[in-house]
Amino acid sequence: MYPKLLETIELLKKQEINKDRKVILAPLIDFIQKKFDNNKKIDINFICTHNSRRSHLSQIWAQVASTYFEIPNVTCYSGGTEETAMFPMVVETLMRQGVFIMKISDTGNPVYAVKYHEDLHPVIGFSKKYDHMFNPKHDFVAVMTCSQADGGCPFIPGADKRIPITFEDPKLSDGTPEQEKVYHERSLQIGAEIFYVFSQIKK
Repeated sequence: MYPKLLETIELLKKQEINKDRKVILAPLIDFIQKKFDNNKKIDINFICTHNSRRSHLSQIWAQVASTYFEIPNVTCYSGGTEETAMFPMVVETLMRQGVFIMKISDTGNPVYAVKYHEDLHPVIGFSKKYDHMFNPKHDFVAVMTCSQADGGCPFIPGADKRIPITFEDPKLSDGTPEQEKVYHERSLQIGAEIFYVFSQIKK
């Protein structure tokens, strides 16, 4: 992995996860552990309303964490209840935290290649509905990263399990002097919790 990213990972590992959040994260740990124990593929689809902020941060940190902790057969996806675009501040935040991101399609809904390791295929990031053909159709866990998507999608077709792990929306800071700081902190929070999840997988 890239040096700056490894520095950020050290920050993630030092963040304290409180007891209430550990309870919320436990079902995802259990899902991954069972798949791992049975040598099954582990597909995780992170879902938020617009697939623009929290779901992308979750997807990317989960793919990084699975590689860091050497948990095989993990593929992470993201989707929304509607399609918009990955918000530019998400791209900027992740790049500051050590990920390389290249825009490979410049449209109203750009497509990005998100590179976190020199020798591994990048994550392909763009906004899409959760049931888009790019995402898995069967045998995956749906992780609901915002309360609106959690309340609005009581059933996700094809999912083995549906788990709400919601985060506060950094969008609240858009257009304010606090925006960069809020996105940085939200990314670290999401990353820390995702890293905690993968650190709990027993090999």
